[in-house]
Amino acid sequence: MKNAAKKIYIGLIILFLYAPIGTLMVLSLNASKTRAKWGGFSIKWYIALFQNEEILRALVNTLLIALLSSLVATMIGTIACIAMTGMKRQAKSILMGITNIPMLNADIVTGVSLMLLYISLGIRFGMGTILLSHITFNIPYVILSVMPRMKQLNPSTFEAALDLGSSHINAFFKVVFPDLLPGILSGFLMAFTMSLDDFIITHFTKGVGVDTLSTKIYTEIKKGIKPEMYALSSLIFVTVLTLLILINLSPDKKEKK
Repeated sequence: MKNAAKKIYIGLIILFLYAPIGTLMVLSLNASKTRAKWGGFSIKWYIALFQNEEILRALVNTLLIALLSSLVATMIGTIACIAMTGMKRQAKSILMGITNIPMLNADIVTGVSLMLLYISLGIRFGMGTILLSHITFNIPYVILSVMPRMKQLNPSTFEAALDLGSSHINAFFKVVFPDLLPGILSGFLMAFTMSLDDFIITHFTKGVGVDTLSTKIYTEIKKGIKPEMYALSSLIFVTVLTLLILINLSPDKKEKK
């Protein structure tokens, strides 16, 4: 009885999580433009998606901003973690508290604050302001991912490399960096996901004529969502699902070998 209840509970969770996505994917194959009428299976909305320059431009902007902001935030966050390891305990705790504030703060407060900062500095809104904003709120997530790896490091290995004649830079990349790499990759993926998903901060810091997927979809909702958006959302979901399956299968293959 208990096992049956667990299976029903898990089944309901999966149903509530994936039923809307399943509905979205079915609608993306609906030949009819209206959601209230089924016009048969068709891939014309997928074809129309790749012919829609506005949506494709928003997709390119989203991926470009997410990639660049994640790379820069990962570099800054990793350097910050290395710097904090050499600080005293009290100073380190204060700095960690400061870096955690953007994660605890409401996105609308961060978005409005950054918007007012750019206005006061006379910075023109556009791709640059979105990129700076995404770097800003991504850095704490990178620090949160890299710092636990820093705490697990054995400082003796770095000192041993220096004693054996290695330079500081060489010792870092050959001894410290490989141990930090899982945390760095985790921080990069977290930053990439947060940047890809962000709407509120992007909405307050974007310029006229510059759109990401989230802001483009928000604009389309006012006029009525185009079926091309269903197709795009379905492709993103399938791509992410495929990547997750490949990532989870690779460790199993290594263990078998």
